[in-house]
Amino acid sequence: MDESKLDRTLGSTIPVLFREKVRKIPHHTLQAVKNKSGVFVHYSYSQVYQHVVEFAATLKKMGIKRGENVGLMSDNRREWLIVDLALLSLGAVDVPRGCDSMGVEMRFILSFAECRVCFFENGRQLDKVLEKIDEVPLLKTAILFDFPDEKILEKAKSAGIEVLNYHFLESEGVSTTKDEWKEIEAGMDEISPDDVATIIFTSGTTGLPKGVQLTHDNYVAQCEAAHSVLGLMQSGDLWLTVLPIWHSFERAFCYMVVAMEGGFAYSKPIASVMLQDMQLVQPQWMNVVPRLFEAVAQGLFREVKKQSWLDQLIFKNFVGVGKIYYKMKERVLGLRCRYRWYPRVFDIALGVIPFALLWPIHFAGELLLYKKIRARFGGNFRAVISGGGALQPATEAFYHAIGFNLLECYGMTETAPVISVRNSRKPRSNNVGWVFPTFDVKIVPEKDGLPESEEPLKPGKRGIIMVRGRQVMKGYYKRDDLTAKVIDENGWLNTGDLGMISYDDELKIVGRAKDTIVLLGGENIEPAVIEKAVNESPYIERCVIVGQDQRYLGALIVPDQQNVVAFAEENNILYDNYEALLETNEVQNLFRSEIDVRVSAKAGFRTCERVFKFRLLKRSFEIGREINAKQELLRHKIAKIYEKDYNALFKN
Repeated sequence: MDESKLDRTLGSTIPVLFREKVRKIPHHTLQAVKNKSGVFVHYSYSQVYQHVVEFAATLKKMGIKRGENVGLMSDNRREWLIVDLALLSLGAVDVPRGCDSMGVEMRFILSFAECRVCFFENGRQLDKVLEKIDEVPLLKTAILFDFPDEKILEKAKSAGIEVLNYHFLESEGVSTTKDEWKEIEAGMDEISPDDVATIIFTSGTTGLPKGVQLTHDNYVAQCEAAHSVLGLMQSGDLWLTVLPIWHSFERAFCYMVVAMEGGFAYSKPIASVMLQDMQLVQPQWMNVVPRLFEAVAQGLFREVKKQSWLDQLIFKNFVGVGKIYYKMKERVLGLRCRYRWYPRVFDIALGVIPFALLWPIHFAGELLLYKKIRARFGGNFRAVISGGGALQPATEAFYHAIGFNLLECYGMTETAPVISVRNSRKPRSNNVGWVFPTFDVKIVPEKDGLPESEEPLKPGKRGIIMVRGRQVMKGYYKRDDLTAKVIDENGWLNTGDLGMISYDDELKIVGRAKDTIVLLGGENIEPAVIEKAVNESPYIERCVIVGQDQRYLGALIVPDQQNVVAFAEENNILYDNYEALLETNEVQNLFRSEIDVRVSAKAGFRTCERVFKFRLLKRSFEIGREINAKQELLRHKIAKIYEKDYNALFKN
């Protein structure tokens, strides 16, 4: 843990941090929200702070107390941040979840966290709870951001639930007196850094959600380190926000942006909407999940295929040159990861001549292509941070080729969540960045996901990632038994991820310990590595590697429907419908070829890691069904849903 890299002037809790920034930059934009006319309306730090204090005063009159758990079932929007900061200003604890959650999850969370009050985005979310109201006996008050219909109001009334409107309560706050205002601000100073700020129930890839208790200090620790990692960020920078705010990845950056004196423009994680909003607000930063920017890149590729042969040739050649140029640039500037030690001078010697020779072509590409593509993203981005999953090398290489700064980060909800992120000034490929200075990290030998030794391994050696520091959670809510399984007596948290450290202190993720597949021959297989390689295919949307206790590996594959249909049209393949198309010999051979070229000895895979059989699935994965909100595979659910396909893979 490097204390010299921390900014200790921010305050010890989230409300105090926010208050101090309001006093320093009252007129900076904090929120930009699109109105019904499609125009972004800007709210300053001081305006948002006024809403927060007034709403906190209203909630206090309603009886919300320090330490009370309050549900917050909504997607990312202006009101979410106001409610969050108002609750934290009272010392209350919010318990968030998104609109993609199923009713059974919402009811379990609200009941387990003993919430008597809950905010809902709209009537549809409240209705999920009302379906089996007996499962949430403590819930008495529902506050809705959007106006519900009469049916929902009647249903809630008959269930004994009082329904209030957020905007009505917000207008009540206007009458807050000076004494009440001072009382709220005085209460902010009474909150302890060790007080729980939120309980985030993990989506869970293997069972029931667990309530991760994150304190004010867990988040403030990241804010104190943000400037040392996000070195390119400047006061007044605007972030386009599209990810679920209830998840700790987007939420942690929400607080970090305030600490770095930036603002937010609210958009949607839909490529067409997002690109349009980029043009309107011209943001400097945003957070994404890998699939989002992969979809944007694939959309660009599809557009190019519709252009003239000359335009396609220009695009292909300049992107190809851009990829090589960036690799040589990494060598020359010392930005290449070293998982085995050698002098940097070797990289410089190998890269300097190709770098110099390619520079004129790259300069032409900048004039003719690269800057035009970047202009599609608003033209002002300093960097985009990708988290919540592995970034495909092909996607990363494309964005680097066009001069777009796409950074990868790594973390988990239990660490609030950012463990590492690539430095925006010195980004290196093939890693998930430098570890945050608020952490100690070590890689240790493991067996079956558990440490075999406390002694850290040398750089370049694979083992399980262990972390310790101020960002580690307070524990799982009401589950000390589960907490003890992941945090040892010395405070080290077992991430469950396999990784290695480079000779320049970057972190690389190589797999998930608990996802390891053991074949009948005893070979240990990391499915995530194979899935990552297969997912590079433009014809593949998702790949799930299976084969536990089998003789060989199989794959359940979700095709990219648009690209598969385009392939059929280009090759004059006749078919009646999409399902029939997937069964044609041409398409089956296409996928066989796409898999084999990416998972081969030439690509660095062992014979036992080859995909022997595959099945093409007819529909995309859905959040809550096959994947969670972080886009992680829910392997236990997939195994049940696609049991027939799984069995077909391993028939003799």
